[in-house]
Amino acid sequence: MFTTPIVPVIILDTSDHAHPLGKALLTGGLNVAEVTLRTEAAIESIRTMANIDGLSVGAGTVLTVDHALAAIDAGAEFLVSPGIHQKVIRCAQEHHIPVIPGVTSPSEIATALDLGIKLVKFFPAEPLGGVNLLKALSGVYPNVRFMPTGGIHPGNVADYLSIPNVIACGGSWMVPRGALQEGNFTTVTSLVREAVELTTSIQR
Repeated sequence: MFTTPIVPVIILDTSDHAHPLGKALLTGGLNVAEVTLRTEAAIESIRTMANIDGLSVGAGTVLTVDHALAAIDAGAEFLVSPGIHQKVIRCAQEHHIPVIPGVTSPSEIATALDLGIKLVKFFPAEPLGGVNLLKALSGVYPNVRFMPTGGIHPGNVADYLSIPNVIACGGSWMVPRGALQEGNFTTVTSLVREAVELTTSIQR
C-alpha cells in the first residue's frame, strides 16, 4: 500500500494548514499522510488534502463507524485504528477501503487475521517492548505485515525497518505539531526531506 518506508502521523488544529502541509510533504518526498481524528479540523483537512494530486491521505485514530464514514466521505484512502475495532473494520471492508487496526499481542494478531486483516499497526511500539517484541511477533506470524507506530524517531527507525515484516513506520517527528500550528512549512519540508533520505538509505 505504501511506497515510502515512513507514514507521517499528523495532528492538524486548523484545516487552513492542510493544503500547504500536503504540498510540503510532496516537496519533501512523501506522497502519503495519516491525519488523525483528534481535532475538529481533521475531517475537513482530509477533504482538502485528498484533492491534492499525487498525495494519498488516510485517517488515523478511527474509533467508531461514524468516524470511518466521515473519513471515507472526505476522501480518505485508508483507515488506521489504535486497536481492533471490529465495527470499524467491517465498515471499511464494506466500502472496500484498506484498514489497519492496532495490535499489541499474539491474541490480537489472531483476531485481526480472523477478520481478514494481514496488515496491522503495532502500537504503541516503544512502550510495548519495541523492536525485540516486534521481532518475536514477526517470527510467529511471518505472513503478517506490520506498521509500528509510537515512540519511533530518527534514532530507532532503522531498527524497525530492518525487520522484514515491517512495510513502513508511522511517525510524527517530521511533522511536529508546533511547526504545524505556526504554519512553518519550510521547517516541515526540511524535516520530511531528512526523514526520507534517512529511511530510504536503509538496506532492506
